[in-house]
Amino acid sequence: MLAVLSPAEPLSADRLPAAYVLPLRWSEGGEVEELAGYLRWVSTQVEETIVVDGSPGPVFAAHAAAFGGFVRHLPPDPGLRFAMGKVEGVITGLRECTRERVVIADDDVRYDRASLQRTVELLGVADLVRPQNYFDELPWHARWDTARSLLNRVFSGDPGLPVGDFPGTLAVRRSSFEASGAYDGDALFENLELIRTIDAAGGSVLTPLDLYVARRPPSTAHFLSQRVRQAYDDFAIPARMAAWLCLGPAATGLLAARRGRWLLAGAAGSVALAELGRRRAGGRTRFPLSGSLLAPAWLAERSICSWLALAARMRGGVRYGEGRLPLAAHSRRHLRRAYSRASPSAGQDSASLSERKPIVL
Repeated sequence: MLAVLSPAEPLSADRLPAAYVLPLRWSEGGEVEELAGYLRWVSTQVEETIVVDGSPGPVFAAHAAAFGGFVRHLPPDPGLRFAMGKVEGVITGLRECTRERVVIADDDVRYDRASLQRTVELLGVADLVRPQNYFDELPWHARWDTARSLLNRVFSGDPGLPVGDFPGTLAVRRSSFEASGAYDGDALFENLELIRTIDAAGGSVLTPLDLYVARRPPSTAHFLSQRVRQAYDDFAIPARMAAWLCLGPAATGLLAARRGRWLLAGAAGSVALAELGRRRAGGRTRFPLSGSLLAPAWLAERSICSWLALAARMRGGVRYGEGRLPLAAHSRRHLRRAYSRASPSAGQDSASLSERKPIVL
């Protein structure tokens, strides 16, 4: 293990002994008032709240005015240069914070007191905690994407991790993050990269399926723009990608052979599988039934987008910003080999987080 773990103890009703780090990067101004109100509330719940803001100058200034004095608002470390700007924010936030227990969350994540306190408590028995997101508003595309979450709660395709969705928030022990040497910010699936890095470095990862944290849905335009990019993430989980790539040809073959009944049976099976995920750990109170019913449609979309992602990979990677990203995430085997080669004499265990460069593997 990366650190000596102690049993979890219920925390007091006062501010939680933890830091909340929000990596932020808006290219244009947005509805910052709601986010500012949420962060004001967070600042009353934890001892340290940090927003690492990589937004352009005018937007950064507007955020600074909106957030007032209740959070630390700072730019990313200029010495960090990663394809995924979010990782620059995460690493900067972990370098700047002073608390051992750290909650990292995207700008659309909305904890309440119960979920925040339980997440912080669980860092007493694990190096990294992986909550489960659900949408607190349900436009059509949120219901559609809920199908993905439900299927992940049954089959995530990664045999090295417990089943569960991949959320927009993680919690980590700062000492464990420090001992790992941070993580590679050139991986598209950065949350999985962080999870695998902590695991490969010897840390423990906990995925409580009943730890629910709300998430605000994106705009319809943003949702549509992410379809191929999110499909590309699954190159990090070969079993999933192989399954998605096989679905389209298999369905076409069944239709050509006039075996539509088999196709309908498969669709019904996917609904049943998603419903199993919805019923696990009290999920029916958080996920709508429509998420299960939309599982066949989500699978069809993911199969099509997986072929588009494969085409992008053959062209050098999926488009991100002005370039292409070839790497979804490093495999667990690759990361473990890298850590097995790391030598304490090289300073991996002794250098402080403020001095150490993130590992690029």
